[in-house]
Amino acid sequence: MNESHERPTLTTARFILRPFVLADAARVQQLAGVREVGEMTGHIPYPYPDGAAEEWIAAQEMEWQHGEAVTFAITQCDTRELIGAIGLTIYRENRRAELGYWLGVPYWNQGYMTEAARAVIRFGFENLNLNRVYASHFVRNPASGRVMQKCGMRYEGTLRQHFVRWGQAEDLVYYGILKSEWIS
Repeated sequence: MNESHERPTLTTARFILRPFVLADAARVQQLAGVREVGEMTGHIPYPYPDGAAEEWIAAQEMEWQHGEAVTFAITQCDTRELIGAIGLTIYRENRRAELGYWLGVPYWNQGYMTEAARAVIRFGFENLNLNRVYASHFVRNPASGRVMQKCGMRYEGTLRQHFVRWGQAEDLVYYGILKSEWIS
């Protein structure tokens, strides 16, 4: 699936989407370690334990090499400041991937994630030969759903009480887009 074994870097008008490096760990813990980010995602722990960012970053190279995932640090072009993460969990046998992302709270509601998501979806279709990209969000996080809609994803359904987060059953809303529907 990967023509090149080197992890990719993507650019948009405002961002450089690059591989994470261990030097990013403190910033990841700072941004992802706040309750507001953790409660909107399915897998980010809160409180964020020491060492967790280093483990997450260290695993990314092997996931890429095995064709299982690609994860990007979202960094601002002008300052190179890390503001969030975005990636694809890849299911090669079905030519599909799940899009996942988080953004530091100071960067919410500025169109940043939509710009990054469009670049990653394009990469999935054009470079990974995917046929489908999908994503989900908690019902109580409609801003994430708006990102998906702005990227051309279509509503596919709601799985009721599909995910338990911090002891609370959560409804998950699913969106998806096919390569044939993608307009870059």
